[in-house]
Amino acid sequence: MIAVHKPSSPTPTKLVPSNANDHCPGTESNDAGKAEACAGCPNQDVCASGAAKGPDPALPYVGERMKGVKRKILIMSGKGGVGKSTFTSLLGWAFSADDEVETGIMDIDICGPSIPTMLGIASEPVHQSGAGWSPVSVTDNLCAISVGCMLASPSDAVMWRGPRKNGLVAQFLKDVDWPERLDYLLIDTPPGTSDEHLSVTSLLRDSGAGIDGAVLVTTPQEVALQDVRREIDFCRKVGVPILGLVENMAGFVCPSCKNQSEIFKPTTGGAERLAKEMNVELLGRVPLDPRIGKCADYGENFLEEWPESPASQAFVQIIDRIKQLVEEQQ
Repeated sequence: MIAVHKPSSPTPTKLVPSNANDHCPGTESNDAGKAEACAGCPNQDVCASGAAKGPDPALPYVGERMKGVKRKILIMSGKGGVGKSTFTSLLGWAFSADDEVETGIMDIDICGPSIPTMLGIASEPVHQSGAGWSPVSVTDNLCAISVGCMLASPSDAVMWRGPRKNGLVAQFLKDVDWPERLDYLLIDTPPGTSDEHLSVTSLLRDSGAGIDGAVLVTTPQEVALQDVRREIDFCRKVGVPILGLVENMAGFVCPSCKNQSEIFKPTTGGAERLAKEMNVELLGRVPLDPRIGKCADYGENFLEEWPESPASQAFVQIIDRIKQLVEEQQ
């Protein structure tokens, strides 16, 4: 069995105020308040004086809010369109199938929030109280928070620069009023390795809350695998344990005759070869079933609607393995 990779020395990330200019050097930098990028920034004088140096003031609030969260799992992909958010929603549905398990989903795919539609809560607003933002309830033991539930219209574009994205990620971590006990917090990240990824990993790590691991979703073709290699490198540099790879859309299964054919040909060996090459576990391969997309569009639980599908059976095996891996880390 391939062991879950746990890096020993994560790469430090720079601290950037949420209202900073583009290309901010970070409050810890010797160029803070002095670099060309600092011109006109509202924080310029404070940074230049050195008063801004020090730990992120959000850290103690994140640590306190995360005390009731037992396990935190990142769902990541190098390439967009590989089914990462679909997998996140199905993971949430599967965990919450146990009435004793409290599950939350945090959608930090800020520019492309799909989770509300996939969970059937796109028309539900996020309410705010003295305790913070209330996540939207999906079932009695499944809830979610997403910028998609905060937009005036689902067609509104979110045109934010990095610092503002970082600020929202921090707010999601410190201001969302999750249930008093949360067994799983699933964090759906955008494709790539950018601001949102750096913010969520550094805030959880530096607050002491930690991350139990990351699940990386890919499709079989090389153009997707190339970006997953970078995702693996990112996780190892920032100290996030890799639970394993999921190869999605691994062939097409006809709902009528159950015959399978390849849609995305694994020209370089697919996720199986990549897993061996990068020394990570292949959690499983999920065939393409057109009913998955239909259920996602209507906010329905595919695993419950079509349990006999080969895709459902593959999902269940992968999810059981993820449960086993995070339990072994406790």
